[in-house]
Amino acid sequence: MQLGLSESLPALVARRFHTAKDAGHLVFSPTQLTTLHVGGIPYQLRYCPALAKKPSAKPTDPPPGPKPDPFEDPSADLLLARIPAENPTHTLVLNKFPVIPNHFILATSAWKAQTDLLEARDLEVTYACLKAWEETASHGSHGSHGSHGSHNGQRNRRLFAFFNSGEHSGASQPHRHLQFLPVEDMRGDGGEPHDEAGWQPLIDLISAAATAPHSASHSAASSPPMPPSDRSEYLHLHSLPFAHYALPIPADPSPETLHATYLSLYNAALAVAKLFSEVSRDQVDSSLPLTQGPAAAISYNLSMTVDTMLICPRRNETASVPVDSTARDQVLGAGQISLNGTILAGTLMVKAHAEWDQLRKNHDTLTQVLTTIGFPRSDRHEVSFL
Repeated sequence: MQLGLSESLPALVARRFHTAKDAGHLVFSPTQLTTLHVGGIPYQLRYCPALAKKPSAKPTDPPPGPKPDPFEDPSADLLLARIPAENPTHTLVLNKFPVIPNHFILATSAWKAQTDLLEARDLEVTYACLKAWEETASHGSHGSHGSHGSHNGQRNRRLFAFFNSGEHSGASQPHRHLQFLPVEDMRGDGGEPHDEAGWQPLIDLISAAATAPHSASHSAASSPPMPPSDRSEYLHLHSLPFAHYALPIPADPSPETLHATYLSLYNAALAVAKLFSEVSRDQVDSSLPLTQGPAAAISYNLSMTVDTMLICPRRNETASVPVDSTARDQVLGAGQISLNGTILAGTLMVKAHAEWDQLRKNHDTLTQVLTTIGFPRSDRHEVSFL
């Protein structure tokens, strides 16, 4: 599908972001950034003291009434576009409180729950945004589907999409929305392609495996993925300490193919959550009519690029990081960090300096965090390429 924009998506986002930032319509919080290497995987660690809140002796009560919905009637100062141009089903809007430049959001025009399963239309529009972002950079070049670097000296733009669903996923709004981060802005170094020792999105490590000959049978858009019980080609990284499943996305996929890929991943995530859940298995019902958009039975994060879709079932939203009492006195919630779908890009953020120091000095702490937020690995129906 075509977005029907009057200018390129990257140009639109950048122009509106700078205008909104300069006018004070969004609040940008810069971060310190470092890269940690744990288990052979590079992770971005961000420190954002601007978001830290001091403990209060008199906690304030939230205002009465329902929480405002920022996507019901988004501010004109943050609105990017309603898409598609004719009979729009979704809205593109800037994130009002970004820590990475050009962070924007795709929300459903009509109210739909964040905890419901995604529909084919959601994934179709998401893919269209991902593709539109890259086509701008590859126009006139020899770039191809799945290219992650630069070609003939030309830098490729790339976009990372993620979705948080469920109480343990890091979701902050109940109105259904997916989020986008430009990879070049995530790097924080002018967007240069990674070097051998640097960071690249976690999903890209899996994408490299997805383009291997093992996955050749799934390159046709007319051949949707098989259900989990019939396949063993879910991709994963052996050194990642929580359950996760990925599948390649073929070039020019149909909405049905995207949705079938998503449901296949969701079923795999549901199966491992049932396997390791402390609750009774009959409390997680996998017999729901998945194609009708019911509420998801688990919390999970989903991420997506033009060539890969990745899911992680979530067991906890937060994980503990050892800090001293001084840190807890200075920063509300110090010692508890929250992770959302950006972890599938290999990035996480802390608000207390003590957390920043602990994670940089003791890499075992990051492993413990990752183990806490997800379910244990189960290698059934998986093939490890690393």
